Amino acid sequence: MNRKLLLALQKRNKARLEELRGKLEKNEVREEDLESVQTEVDVLTQEQQDIADTLANMPEEGDEGEGEDRSGDDDKDDKDEDDDDEEDEERKKGISQEQRDKVLGAIGKGLSTRGHKSTKTKENEIRSAFANYIVGNIDDKEARSLGLVSGNGAVTVPDFMAKEIITYAQEENFLRRLGTRVTTKENIKYPVLVKKAEAQGHKEERTTDMPETDIEFDVIELEPTEFDALATVTKKLLARTGLPIEQIVMDELKKAYVRKEIQYMTHGNETDNVNDGALSKKAIEFTPTGTVDLTSGQSLYDALVEMKNTPVKEIRKKARWVLNTAALTAIEKMKTDDGFPLLRPLDAPVEGCNYKLLGYLVEEEDAIDGADPSVPVFYFGDFKQFRIQDVIGSLEVQKLVELFSRTNRVGFRIWNLLDAQLVYSPFEPPIYKYEITPDTP
Repeated sequence: MNRKLLLALQKRNKARLEELRGKLEKNEVREEDLESVQTEVDVLTQEQQDIADTLANMPEEGDEGEGEDRSGDDDKDDKDEDDDDEEDEERKKGISQEQRDKVLGAIGKGLSTRGHKSTKTKENEIRSAFANYIVGNIDDKEARSLGLVSGNGAVTVPDFMAKEIITYAQEENFLRRLGTRVTTKENIKYPVLVKKAEAQGHKEERTTDMPETDIEFDVIELEPTEFDALATVTKKLLARTGLPIEQIVMDELKKAYVRKEIQYMTHGNETDNVNDGALSKKAIEFTPTGTVDLTSGQSLYDALVEMKNTPVKEIRKKARWVLNTAALTAIEKMKTDDGFPLLRPLDAPVEGCNYKLLGYLVEEEDAIDGADPSVPVFYFGDFKQFRIQDVIGSLEVQKLVELFSRTNRVGFRIWNLLDAQLVYSPFEPPIYKYEITPDTP
């Protein structure tokens, strides 16, 4: 079959799918006809996909044309069917919204198939539809017909766009990059040892019962809770259609989401965003045996050596330093009494790190700053023990118009289900924290 005939058949199928969509939206499909309509939609959708695949593998022609238009005959047949429907009006039974949405979604899939468009182009179409929905350019029905899941003023972020947000979060949030992420809809339980067994030694053959020792475990459960962030965009910016509004909206949402996520995972101390498993709360406070004087490189060096050797050997094998800028500044300009620099620059970056301190990689992150950014903060340990759970398909966006109407802005609330905690047994703390305040030894 040549390209012109394929395009003509594609056009006819599209017209029929659009006609069926119109009937569904006007509630003109009877319950007893729903199965046949669903079957026809499935057949047309598969045919559209087959045509699209064939066209994609065919060489481009100078004049694609629109093919032979046979819509007149189709219209005639459709009119006859409409007449039959009118005669059977008394037998018409409404179908449920769920049934209607299911068929509309299948129709949207068939209509979105284009033989000459790549997967990237299709993603851009969905991205544009998503942005147009959340800024109010299309309604719920149109959004559903284009394959978006929407309802109650919110829309689920398409999978490929959700991955972009999480990827961006991973680039900006060091705990996502260094920690362990799990994607599931189920709660995750981590057993941790809280009481060890004890062994006995005896030279003589045992004549009494062996003493019993208990092994006890506790369970730390990641139980995702609601997590959201808010971004606002000016109406003036959204009205300028020459700009890529979908990119503007997504960029703002990414930034707002990541700022909130970093705060939740690192500190978790906001009134409405408390996380008892946050890094700063669960990491073990380190206290050196001697007094540390920031004007003395040797005293700081001794304290860091002691801190480095505090975790058990199994933890040290996988450990690294995470410092804020104040801590990095403190050690960059200090040397031991014999002139040895505390910080050793690497010839080339390793895992994004430019330095080693006492043989371990050093990462600089201002997200760990406390109330005073000038206070040096040191973390050392295995950050893989920081566990993050994302719930599949939970990322959602809601448009807020009235809330910001006085300032001519539109708000976008991004909502997710998330939990993140530092999980460990009291016998093997994986991360230690050392904050050198004026009152710290």
